[in-house]
Amino acid sequence: MGKNKLARFKENEENPLVIQAGKPFFESCKGKWRSDFFKNDNPICLELACGRGEYSVGLGRLFPDRNYIGIDIKGARLWKGASIALHEGLKNVAFLRTFIHDLDKFFAPDEVDEIWLIHPDPRPRKRDIRRRLTNPRFLDIYRRIMKADGWVKLKTDSALLYEYTLEVLSQYPIRDLEHTDDLYNSPLYAEHYGICTRYEEEFTAQGHKIHYLKFRFKQQTTQ
Repeated sequence: MGKNKLARFKENEENPLVIQAGKPFFESCKGKWRSDFFKNDNPICLELACGRGEYSVGLGRLFPDRNYIGIDIKGARLWKGASIALHEGLKNVAFLRTFIHDLDKFFAPDEVDEIWLIHPDPRPRKRDIRRRLTNPRFLDIYRRIMKADGWVKLKTDSALLYEYTLEVLSQYPIRDLEHTDDLYNSPLYAEHYGICTRYEEEFTAQGHKIHYLKFRFKQQTTQ
């Protein structure tokens, strides 16, 4: 393991904005993000597979009345966003180090108001379809932790992932779907918020279009 990684892991251990195994709140955070961590009643928004956390930090700057949590299993990656958030004193930004498929171990039903998927790995091989973050098994997890009126938003340069997601959503109980295969030339562009990840800059420089969609889950009915 490189010295840079070791140094970043050490900083994550000391950074109060990083929630990971070994820290007390990691074991008790479910249902307590507002009361015990952010200490407010503001909406909670997740950036899944956040990498360097550009959106968690960028949206946290723009919307101080909302709480943002970047989630990734790679500690050396989320270190970047966590370091910036700590340096800038962003009290509404945090980072959780865990696997996406374990989300409902850390969030209670109706605790989450919004989910962002920003350029997730498209997992192009057929054998990896279940690992795509818009596969029904992940949608089921999102639905369990989200409020009824919450938005799920996907931003990707991958036409394959975009089209796959639309196909999945056509058979899933959702509502209010909006989408575009060219975000930069769409009425939905305002939802870009001027935040561009490092990878997005590379994609657009190569001529790739940015695809975007958002939707809400239909409310589950009880018998």
